[in-house]
Amino acid sequence: MQNYLIQAADASLGWSFYWPLLGMVVMIILGVRIWAVVGLGSLTMLITTEVLPPTLLGEALFDGVDSFALIAVPLFILTGDVLVRTGLSNKLLDVAEATMGWQRAGLGTSTVLGCGFFACISGSDAADAAAIGRITIDRLTEQGYPKAYACALVAAGSCTGVLIPPSISYIIIGLILGISASTLFLAAAVPGVLILMSVMITNFFVNRIKGYEDSRAGFNLRHWLRTCYDGRFAILIPFIILGGIYSGIFTPTESAAVAVVTTLIIGFLQKTIKLSDIPKMLETSAKVNGVIVPIIAMSLPLAQTLAALEVPQVFVASMTSLTDNRYLIMIIMVIILMIAGCVMETTPNIVILAPILLPLAQEIGMNEIHFCILMITSLGIGFITPPLGLNLFVVSGVAGEPVMAISKHAVSFVVTMLAVVMLLMFVPSISTWLL
Repeated sequence: MQNYLIQAADASLGWSFYWPLLGMVVMIILGVRIWAVVGLGSLTMLITTEVLPPTLLGEALFDGVDSFALIAVPLFILTGDVLVRTGLSNKLLDVAEATMGWQRAGLGTSTVLGCGFFACISGSDAADAAAIGRITIDRLTEQGYPKAYACALVAAGSCTGVLIPPSISYIIIGLILGISASTLFLAAAVPGVLILMSVMITNFFVNRIKGYEDSRAGFNLRHWLRTCYDGRFAILIPFIILGGIYSGIFTPTESAAVAVVTTLIIGFLQKTIKLSDIPKMLETSAKVNGVIVPIIAMSLPLAQTLAALEVPQVFVASMTSLTDNRYLIMIIMVIILMIAGCVMETTPNIVILAPILLPLAQEIGMNEIHFCILMITSLGIGFITPPLGLNLFVVSGVAGEPVMAISKHAVSFVVTMLAVVMLLMFVPSISTWLL
């Protein structure tokens, strides 16, 4: 297969390329499954451009998913599901509330912290938004928050699902670009925390101006210790996952497996789950994984086709001809990624855009690790960017609140999160100093 890539002639991007590309855009607009869009687009490009033999498609499909790291994806999804079914997710929220609930905007801040805790386990923003939203939105409205604002707060906090390790997104982008997921997890730790803090700070100032919540409870050490003790098993899970990965004891895949086994044992000991619940949990994990894996499988033939057509090189040449200012180019990249994050989930965005944008990033002197962090963070902001952000629709479905009403409140969170992205852009060492 590599020989074909080496022998591929320099191809000009004519209508044999643009017609399949246009067809892919139309299919996305019509709501066709992304894996089908990517697969049909790749096959059509191979046939129309004749840059590579179409027979390579079958082999590439297998090579695209033949990775040990990919096993971590369904395991983290399964861990998150077990966490919800056992009630451990509620314990995490209780710990978050006991830790931050004494502040004037305590419940809102603790909700965001709870999103961060859950993100450390589920690795998915949509799962985070759905799980936390069901638990907290009503509690926030009872405290005095408008329902639409409560939805926006949960949607913003849940963006950390793709930013805080063990994010599934970093596993996938590492797989696509050939970078160790453990390295990306280390690099993502500080940026993920900064995004989480930006949401907390935004909520604090909005609450200060609007007066939604005025907690005067104060910090109670005895209550905090008792809550932490009651939630000790829930706290154990992120400790195992992150501690194992960052200490080098586990790979991300091994950490995910240990987390699944640990949560199941806790559930059985506490009698919150039964053996009869396992098939349902496996089914849930399989359904989510069944969406992700076909997209990844289709990514390799698409990437090989684009590489053979020299699309990344053409894109780099086009962008650098417009400007040679590296910061302006990075801003353009961030805008592209935010827009893409509004209309598509993380996985297809990574599959389609990462191989094209990485050469441009390298051309302007960006470290590949820095690029990955900037890309995932920008996509994460897209999830709450009005009016099409994915998380806005998730919390809208959970709470029954109109998306446009939620969108108005989401703008302030987008602005502060974008400020963090700008900081990451201008200070790349934030993404690399732990490496």
